[in-house]
Amino acid sequence: DERPEEVTDMQRSVRGEVISSTFDEPPTRHVQVADMVIEKAKRLVEHKRDVVILLDSITRLARAHNAVVPPSGKILSGGIDSNALQRPKRFFGAARNIEEGGSLTIIATALIDTGSRMDDVIFEEFKGTGNSEIHLDRRLSDKRLFPSIDLQRSGTRKEELLLSKEDLNRIWVMRRVLNPLSPVEQMEVVLERLSKTKTNAEFLASMQT
Repeated sequence: DERPEEVTDMQRSVRGEVISSTFDEPPTRHVQVADMVIEKAKRLVEHKRDVVILLDSITRLARAHNAVVPPSGKILSGGIDSNALQRPKRFFGAARNIEEGGSLTIIATALIDTGSRMDDVIFEEFKGTGNSEIHLDRRLSDKRLFPSIDLQRSGTRKEELLLSKEDLNRIWVMRRVLNPLSPVEQMEVVLERLSKTKTNAEFLASMQT
């Protein structure tokens, strides 16, 4: 559900296969494209390939399903049919690491603060279902601070399985140091420290005070 010029730009700049539908196409086309993508990804995983799907966005996919799903008679807050989220959840839930096979990773964006109650409901339904969440902050992008990430609201579940105990402790200390600051101030501090260090270990050591 993108603008045609954005699709062309992605195709020229992304090292990967770009499969798209544009905003001028009907919801049925958006749903069809999503179904084709997830089925192809599953077949590749079965052949021991590691696949990453970048979906922009899960919100628009849920809207499309809401437009095409047969009415169930039960409407949730925001005007979304209770059955409309079943297939988007199945899409997102297809991500997994297969024993003796490949893996499927899905990175999906979600729209928030759009003024639409439907978008809020969709976000709440998917919130907490992923292994990692990155929250972007418009205040940072307005100040041209990139990446525009709200560090306090972002994080990875079960990070203790990915990091050494020493690095984990350092990250906890870093979060306590950053906690009193605003999101803008946090990113300014992090970027300043990153510019003065060459490795992750040096960066974490610099963030201990």
